[in-house]
Amino acid sequence: MSQRGAPARPVIGLTSYVEQCRWLSWDRPAAVLPMSYVDSVAAAGGVPVLLPPVPAGAAEAIEAIDALVLSGGADVDPRRYGAVPHPTTVSRPDRDAYELALLRAALNRGRPVLAICRGMQLLNVACGGTLHQHLPERCGDPRHQPAPGQFGANRVRMLPGSRLERILGGPATVPCHHHQAVRALGAGLHAVGWASDGTVEAVEHTGTGFVLGVQWHPEERGPGGSRLFAALVAAARELTAVGAPS
Repeated sequence: MSQRGAPARPVIGLTSYVEQCRWLSWDRPAAVLPMSYVDSVAAAGGVPVLLPPVPAGAAEAIEAIDALVLSGGADVDPRRYGAVPHPTTVSRPDRDAYELALLRAALNRGRPVLAICRGMQLLNVACGGTLHQHLPERCGDPRHQPAPGQFGANRVRMLPGSRLERILGGPATVPCHHHQAVRALGAGLHAVGWASDGTVEAVEHTGTGFVLGVQWHPEERGPGGSRLFAALVAAARELTAVGAPS
């Protein structure tokens, strides 16, 4: 972790995931993450570091970083919140286990957290909440996930006076790609952003630290995307300047 007196470029951990990948002459499992996440952290003044899902080491990883980004990806295993998997649900239980440990360590150590898409869902589940497993059955249209590999556009209204509204300045049309969403809010979380159909699009933790979840993809440089990463880096820089909580 950054020390007092060191250059003010906080280290931002980004969760990555293991998928079968092809590059050059290789076709094998790899830890991957879209470069848009990495570029967004770097542009905001942070040092991006990828955190692949490993069986152990979450507590040590949190000690080495100044803030955490929970990235998008596969669905959270519904058994984590007492539900039977929907036919459309695709989960990665090993990733869930590691990222839940990372998140809990981050919350315990007071690290700033930006939870994106799946990350927001994981944050909700970690706090005891539940999820809608397939939004088209609830909403009746594909506005949240128009097609594979394509982002939709959702207009999000924000709770006046919330951290989210202070960062973004008001309602925004954002890039989204998700078929799941918050159902029952977890303990310590409150909703601060909603789509026009009532889907929860953003949550904040009621504690004093920076813990913000957004259901959309700010790394895709939608309106205000850079401001969210800048706010995370600023929160991390503030902590490193005064010494992180023990």
